[in-house]
Amino acid sequence: MKFVFITGGVLSSLGKGITTASLGLLLKSRGLKVTLVKIDPYLNSDAGTMNPYQHGEVFVTDDGGETDLDIGHYERFLGGNLSRKNNITAGQVYHEIIHKERKGDFLGATVQVVPHLTNLIKEKLKEIAKDYDLCLVEIGGTVGDIESLPFLEAARQMGLEENSFYIHVSYVPFVKSVGEQKTKPTQHSVQKLREIGIQPDAIVCRGEYPLTEDARSKIALFSSVPIRAVISAYDVENVYRIPFILAEQGLDDLILEKLGIRTYLKRDLSDWENFVNNLENAKKVKKVAIVGKYVEVRDAYKSLIEAIIHAGAYTGVRPEIKLIDAVEIEEKGADGVLRDYDAIIIAGGFGKRGIEGKIKAIWYARENKKPILGICLGMQLMTIEWARNVLNWKDAHSEEFDKYTPYPVIHLLPDQKDKPLGGTMRLGGQDVKLKPGTFVHSIYGKDVIRERHRHRYEFNNAYREGFEKSGLVISGEIDGLVEIIEWPEHPFFIGVQFHPEYSSKPLNPHPLFVKLLSL
Repeated sequence: MKFVFITGGVLSSLGKGITTASLGLLLKSRGLKVTLVKIDPYLNSDAGTMNPYQHGEVFVTDDGGETDLDIGHYERFLGGNLSRKNNITAGQVYHEIIHKERKGDFLGATVQVVPHLTNLIKEKLKEIAKDYDLCLVEIGGTVGDIESLPFLEAARQMGLEENSFYIHVSYVPFVKSVGEQKTKPTQHSVQKLREIGIQPDAIVCRGEYPLTEDARSKIALFSSVPIRAVISAYDVENVYRIPFILAEQGLDDLILEKLGIRTYLKRDLSDWENFVNNLENAKKVKKVAIVGKYVEVRDAYKSLIEAIIHAGAYTGVRPEIKLIDAVEIEEKGADGVLRDYDAIIIAGGFGKRGIEGKIKAIWYARENKKPILGICLGMQLMTIEWARNVLNWKDAHSEEFDKYTPYPVIHLLPDQKDKPLGGTMRLGGQDVKLKPGTFVHSIYGKDVIRERHRHRYEFNNAYREGFEKSGLVISGEIDGLVEIIEWPEHPFFIGVQFHPEYSSKPLNPHPLFVKLLSL
């Protein structure tokens, strides 16, 4: 088995995930079968119950895993689907080790971090890697964090057992007052990594500007790596250009050489280059409003933003995306906030704050024939808005926000009652049957589609007849559960219970977003 371990130093949010995803793309382009793993040192079992303000979006895999947003990066760059197994957390491994101890699996031994916990981590990595030529493992956090130590120790041990390559992603600040890049933070970070027992084979240096030759030489000297293994990963506006930056400096060649992997295939990034060129050269501008409630943190809507970007590259549109707080619409009215936008997306979410603002936005888009897409909660609120303003059921609501509403047009799924919060929602990919002759059917061009879900509440079929008689079309279902609604008298009035953004890829954009930008 062959592994590449990616660690981080100096500070968080350096871009280890994008670096890992970009490397995955480069190595895949050389004909290798590659998989990627994200290790998160937090004690949560998964990302499912974590606050978007702290952690960004929860990315849902097709098999129903609630994972770190970096898994979304991995899927987008690799162009395929990963599993819940590709996101390992400290909570998972500690829970499993305690469960094993309670069953007596350790035969009375004193259970310790080394070797028991580290052995479990290695077992998980080897299980994931067994069917691949190469497994890339990103270790979350920063070298020196207490939480990361067991995973770094496991990574060190893996170098003794398997063919391994170590990459350290560090930060090289530019101090404007002296006009110089400073390498000391990286030197100290590498020193800390070496104290743990890991000598990096390459260092990816993040910073505002390309590394100077002097800075590169210092880092190579004090970190005991060849100069060609000091990689400059400077800031770019378009993260989809990062693979080219790493390729120009031969980082994938270094990995193949060290791991003894022979491949006669040259990098073939032609499709990726076409995508990036289309993205950067799009001429037509369209303004897209994402109405949500976590607007201070763009990562809370990461996959949604990227899905719009993918569709823009495909359609020749440069989308100008603005996150709009639904509370602002409650306070200022929809017309003043949304008038100048070409398309509106009502994003998913939880909690009552901003709900009425989203409903006002839906009313505005429906009345003014502005293209609108409602996702998950957005679809449910489109149902509520229709019930209130078309069917005249003025107090219609969701049971999630009003348990005593006389018109619970959105209700809790029967199998969700009395369940704990974590990992119990309707999760993952499911096949949705589309109604022939509908707008949505024409967009997909298929009778059955597969989409990913993350919700507890659903359209209440007890009120279905009233909606259909009033002109709302139910165009997608799963075993009687309403998945898609649309209004044929509108240029684009579509609500979907699933999350189409999770399955959008740069080279395979999602048809709903493509159509939305094509109008």
